[in-house]
Amino acid sequence: MIRKKFDEVAQSYDQQRRQLIPCFDDFYGTAMMLVNLEKKAPKVLDLGAGTGLFASYVRQQYPEAELTLIDLSEEMINQARIRFGDDSKVEYIVADYTTYSFGEKRYDAVISSLSIHHLSHQAKKILFHSVYKLLLDTGIFVNADQAAGSSSYFDNRYKQQWEEAILRNGLPTQVVESAIERRKLDINATVADQLLWLREAGFVETDCIYKNNEFAVFFSQK
Repeated sequence: MIRKKFDEVAQSYDQQRRQLIPCFDDFYGTAMMLVNLEKKAPKVLDLGAGTGLFASYVRQQYPEAELTLIDLSEEMINQARIRFGDDSKVEYIVADYTTYSFGEKRYDAVISSLSIHHLSHQAKKILFHSVYKLLLDTGIFVNADQAAGSSSYFDNRYKQQWEEAILRNGLPTQVVESAIERRKLDINATVADQLLWLREAGFVETDCIYKNNEFAVFFSQK
């Protein structure tokens, strides 16, 4: 179901994302700032990479970085291939990152944006343990994602404010309705729960660095 939904919007995904995320610049700007690595050519894994938007920001900061993009949607990955062109330092994987075997590969950073909230809470916990193991010593995990409110009151408030914001952005009615429909697949977890699961996975340092309603950026260091 999720793969089908994102296959359908792959070609227009980037164009719409700015209009569908009211805090787009701060959200991605914070995430990009947190990918602060000492190596000139770090190895970076992007989980649920989609069209490669977050990875492209990393490429701007680290032109020699080795990027691995994995996503369930082949159409999304095809858009990422168009974005990066003949960049020989980008690897593409069409697969479910929750079950894919990365073998002995280890990374300086694992990044993700607006993907992990689609997983069940148990799957999130398991994934955080997997991410920890995929990182080299002192490696970092930057997750720009969605978070549930601390109560149903805040969840409803966030949803209402988001819908009001995207309606003001001049998007066609069909696009708005499609976005609202996709959001029904979300399984958001609270900030507190996600930080707890990250600590349980072994991360020494972890915090929510940015939050605007349900949009949150998490930083964790091994």
